[in-house]
Amino acid sequence: MTRYLPFLLVLALWIYAFIDCLNTPEQQVRNLPKVVWVLIILLFGEVLIGPIAWLAAGRPRAGLRHAGPATSAGGYGMTAPAEQTHWVAPDDNPEFLRSLSVANQRDEATLKEWEADLRRREEELRRKQHGGGSGPDDAAPAS
Repeated sequence: MTRYLPFLLVLALWIYAFIDCLNTPEQQVRNLPKVVWVLIILLFGEVLIGPIAWLAAGRPRAGLRHAGPATSAGGYGMTAPAEQTHWVAPDDNPEFLRSLSVANQRDEATLKEWEADLRRREEELRRKQHGGGSGPDDAAPAS
């Protein structure tokens, strides 16, 4: 088993680099076009040059949010938005905080309605108990 381990590690690194390169958006690939990186990984995968080169020089950096020029579609004059949307923590997202406020107000209104309904039902029950109702409506429970 241990004699196959180096081969399996090389294969795993080659597969990881290949899939990572394919899944990386074209605008975030560094130094060379994406197609060239795919060819380098495929042609030099068995000697680890391709995958290591991709991980060191082609893969986007972890902290990099906006990579590459603002033109897209092959440079035909179409421009991409200069600021790409990125994930914001919920406690820093004003839209999320606003939605919480709206939901909180809606829940408070519902709770007040329920409390008012409960008070009304309790009052009806007290009237029935103290009034000693003898009619058929008094014997039926309130729904």
